[in-house]
Amino acid sequence: MATPVANLSPEHTLEQARSAADAARAAADAAQVYADQAAAAIGAIAHGATGGAVDPTVFRLAIFVLAVFVGYYVVWSVTPALHTPLMSVTNAISSVIVVGALLAVGVEAAPALEGGSGWARLFGFIALILASVNIFGGFLVTQRMLAMYKKKG
Repeated sequence: MATPVANLSPEHTLEQARSAADAARAAADAAQVYADQAAAAIGAIAHGATGGAVDPTVFRLAIFVLAVFVGYYVVWSVTPALHTPLMSVTNAISSVIVVGALLAVGVEAAPALEGGSGWARLFGFIALILASVNIFGGFLVTQRMLAMYKKKG
């Protein structure tokens, strides 16, 4: 039978919390061990199925597809109250993309990358344009959302 909350001493409550934390820690450690074992088994199966060689294009495509799904679910699960901070983070990420795009566009200027592909420059230019539009649009949306919280008059 459960003890009423009013009759529990602080020491008893603390001891219960510690035992619950220890049980949660043990469960988390066991789950980590099982996850590591499953990952090793899946890796061994994939290694055996492909003969030890995975095409880098397939590997990168798989990462891209997983990133699309994770990004979709992360963005759509954000509550409306967090959209303004999310836009600020998106602007920061886009600024990092701009730096990478500038490096891709300037491939010919880099002495170590002589004979760089025209595709790299083209995709770098497209990334530069899209990231710049994203940054500008993000600032506009952030300004509009912040204006909604200002007092009128």
